[in-house]
Amino acid sequence: MDFFAFVKPKNELETVPDSQQNVPFVPEEMWMKCPKCNTLLLTTDMEENLNVCTKCGHHFRMSAKQRIHLMADCDSFAEHDSELRSSNILDFPGYDKKLEKARQKANESVICGECLIGGVKAVLCVMEAGFMMGSMGTVTGEKITRAFEYATENRLPVVVCTVSGGARMQEGILSLMQMAKTSGAVKRHSDAGLLYITVLTDPTTGGVTASFAMEGDIILAEPNTLVAFAGPRVIEQTMRQKLPKDFQTSEFVLQKGFIDAVVSRDKLKATVIKLLKMHGYKEAAQ
Repeated sequence: MDFFAFVKPKNELETVPDSQQNVPFVPEEMWMKCPKCNTLLLTTDMEENLNVCTKCGHHFRMSAKQRIHLMADCDSFAEHDSELRSSNILDFPGYDKKLEKARQKANESVICGECLIGGVKAVLCVMEAGFMMGSMGTVTGEKITRAFEYATENRLPVVVCTVSGGARMQEGILSLMQMAKTSGAVKRHSDAGLLYITVLTDPTTGGVTASFAMEGDIILAEPNTLVAFAGPRVIEQTMRQKLPKDFQTSEFVLQKGFIDAVVSRDKLKATVIKLLKMHGYKEAAQ
C-alpha cells in the first residue's frame, strides 16, 4: 500500500526575509513617537533633551516632579501641604473611582513648596497633568492660596507652572470658587510689592486661565502651548466658524499681547533666574 506525505504548500507571505531576520527587538518603553513630526525617539535621548523632540522641537508634557527638577536647584525643594488630598465632598457619582485612578499617577493636581532657583529663595507651584489633567478642585485652590500667603508672609517671589483642563466639574461651584480665592491671594501678594512669574505649559485652559495663570507680573509660556478659556472646538461649535490653525497657541496670544514671552524649555530656568535678579532678589546666604 502506497503512502503519500501531505506537505503544506509554501506561502511566501509567511517567509521572513533575510534582511529582517537579524533586526534587533526594541521594547516599546524604549522609544516614543513625536506627534508633530512622527519621528521615533529614544526615551533616553528625550530625557537628556528635557522631553523636547530632538528633530522638530516639539515640547512633550512633563510631570510635576520632572518640572520641579528642571526649575529648582538640586535638592533644594521642600514641599508644603503634601497631606492635603482631594475628596468626594459633593458625593458626585463615580468621582471616588476617578480619584483613585488619578492617584496611581500622582497624589494631587499641584505640588507647592519652597526652593532655590539660581540661588534665590522662592515659592514654586507646579501643576500636574497626570492628575485629572491638572483640573482645579478645592484642594488645588487651597494649596495655591496657602503658597501665596506663605510667600507674602516671608516676602518671597512666586513662580507657578500651570497645566490644566480647567475647573473640576465633580466639585461644582466649590471648584469655581477657587478662581476668586486664588486671585485674592495673588492680589495680597502683589500689594506687598512682591514678584509673581507665571509659566504656562500645554494646555492651560478654563478656570485656571481665568484666574491665577494670567495674573502674573510676568507671564511666560513654552512654545506651542494651548492657552485658552474655552477650547477651539467649543468656540467653533458655538460660532460655527473655522478658526485659524495657530489660534490660542502661545505664539498667537503673544502677538495679541496677553503674555510677555515664549521661552523654550532649555532656556526657561535661566530666564526665570534673570527676571528674579532683575527685580532685586539676591541669592540666599549659604
